Amino acid sequence: MTDDKDVLRDVWFGRIPTCFTLYQDEITEREAEPYYLLLPRISYLTLVTDKVKKHFQKVMRQEEVSEIWFEYEGTPLKWHYPIGLLFDLHASNTALPWSITVHFKNFPEKDLLHCHSKDVIEAHFMACIKEADALKHKSQVINEMQKKDHKQLWMGLQNDKFEQFWAINRKLMEYPPEDNGFRYIPFRIYQATTERPFIQKLFRPIASGGQLHTLGDLLKDVCPGAITPEDGEQKTQVMIHGIEPMLETPIQWLSEHMSYPDNFLHISIIPRPTD
Repeated sequence: MTDDKDVLRDVWFGRIPTCFTLYQDEITEREAEPYYLLLPRISYLTLVTDKVKKHFQKVMRQEEVSEIWFEYEGTPLKWHYPIGLLFDLHASNTALPWSITVHFKNFPEKDLLHCHSKDVIEAHFMACIKEADALKHKSQVINEMQKKDHKQLWMGLQNDKFEQFWAINRKLMEYPPEDNGFRYIPFRIYQATTERPFIQKLFRPIASGGQLHTLGDLLKDVCPGAITPEDGEQKTQVMIHGIEPMLETPIQWLSEHMSYPDNFLHISIIPRPTD
């Protein structure tokens, strides 16, 4: 893996200023003040919102409190999607702070998975890492790691410890020099304008002729609607971690440097603002 630590660090420490407000129909003992938090892009909502939960539970009648869930402008927010992905997909062209509504009742069973403890988040996170390594290295790297290494990945994410996480994760980003890249790129493409969860398929970082595949090559193959025709108007934005990478960027480099901690490249395709 090329040592581009500044990029890894910038990705890790990306934050979204967020304002949490309680849903107006929740029954409270007294008025609920909004709660402000800097959310880590790379984490999960249910992993970093203990303070939010405590803040609003103070004004709730305890019998009214059940599982907490979040929504933005009527859309329930999936906790098993990384926070940065949720923002890019649903709110990237809105003013900050991001305004999230907090609910304690009427859990939307059709839209969200339950998350009763951090063990559920850890299980989901490790399943993603294992799937990514199956694509990159036929699971050889993750299977050679010890249980304590798996735990260190999780604890690094949970406690927001960059060095702790990357001491182990860098092994998942390596490959034999003769291969020039991973076997397949772990990626998921999300489209703001469709109900489909995401697009995922096998895609090699190196073309049969030996040249590096780019982000543009990936989109042409998997989601051609995201590419603007040469004579056409640009109607979409392709976002990773809140930025629009150049379509000429090698997909292998993006996978090594711009993947989320779950080792997937989460790519959002959203309508370009028309203002």
